[in-house]
Amino acid sequence: MSAPLSLTGLYVYPVKSLGGYAVPEADVTARGLRHDRRWLLVDERNRFMTQRQEPAMALLTVAPAYNGFLISHRQRPDLLPLFFPFEATPDRTLFVTIWDDMAWAWRAAPEADEWLSEALGRRCRLVYMSDMVRREAEPEFNPEGQLVSFADGYPYLLIGEAALADLNARLPQAVPMNRFRPNLVFSGGQPYEDDNWERFQIGDVAFRAVRGCGRCVLTTIDQQTATKTPAGEPLRTLATYRRTDGGTMFGQNVTGPLQGRLRVGDAVTVLSHK
Repeated sequence: MSAPLSLTGLYVYPVKSLGGYAVPEADVTARGLRHDRRWLLVDERNRFMTQRQEPAMALLTVAPAYNGFLISHRQRPDLLPLFFPFEATPDRTLFVTIWDDMAWAWRAAPEADEWLSEALGRRCRLVYMSDMVRREAEPEFNPEGQLVSFADGYPYLLIGEAALADLNARLPQAVPMNRFRPNLVFSGGQPYEDDNWERFQIGDVAFRAVRGCGRCVLTTIDQQTATKTPAGEPLRTLATYRRTDGGTMFGQNVTGPLQGRLRVGDAVTVLSHK
C-alpha cells in the first residue's frame, strides 16, 4: 500500500529565473504563492530574461529580509547583497513582454538596475507586477480566468518526490529538485500519478491540475554553478520516456483559489481524476 500523500516542500521565487527559497508555510493569492515571481528582469527591449538565454542568472540567490528581499551573487563576494522591497512604487512605469503577453510594470530603483547589470555583465532592468495588472493563464485551459504572475504560464508547478526518484534512477548522475523549480512538492504515491489528477486538495485548499509541464533547456543548468550538464541531462533521458505531443513532461501546471494558506506537512487529497 502506498504511503499517504503529503506536502513536503513549498518554494517561492520572488524574481523570475533567479534563485528561490523554501518556506514552512505560505499564503495562497490570486496569482500563486505570495511574492512568487512578482519581479522580473527585462533586457534593453523590455523583453523578459530567463536562464534559457542567461544561465548566469542561476548564480543570483534571493533570500527574504525585513520588508523585502536580498539578492546575492554566489561567485562575486565583491558585490554586496542588493536589497529590494516586496513591492515597487508606481513612480516609473513601462510595458514589458513575457512570451506572447504584454503587461505594464513598475520599475525598481535605479541602483537595483545597476547592481543587476554589473552582476550579469549586460544591461537589464528589474520590474514589478502590480495587483492591478491582469495577466491570465492560457485561455484554452483556463475557463475560470485564473491570473498568473510573471511565471511562464500558470500560478503553480507541482512535482512528486517519487517522480524525481524515478528519473534519478535512470540518470548517470542524479539531479536535485531545484532543476525543475517547483512551488509544490509532495511525497507518497506512485511516480507520475499526478498525470491523472484533476481536482485535489492540500490541507483545506483546493487546486486543479491543468496539464503537464513541458520542460526546456533550463533543466540542464546546474543551479549552483550555472553550468550546463554534459549531454543535456536530465532532459535527454526524460525525452526517452516522457515525450508527448506537447513536449517532454515533468510536473503539473496547477491553478488554485484566490486565498488560503499552505503548510509543509499538510495532507494531499485527490478529489477527482481526468
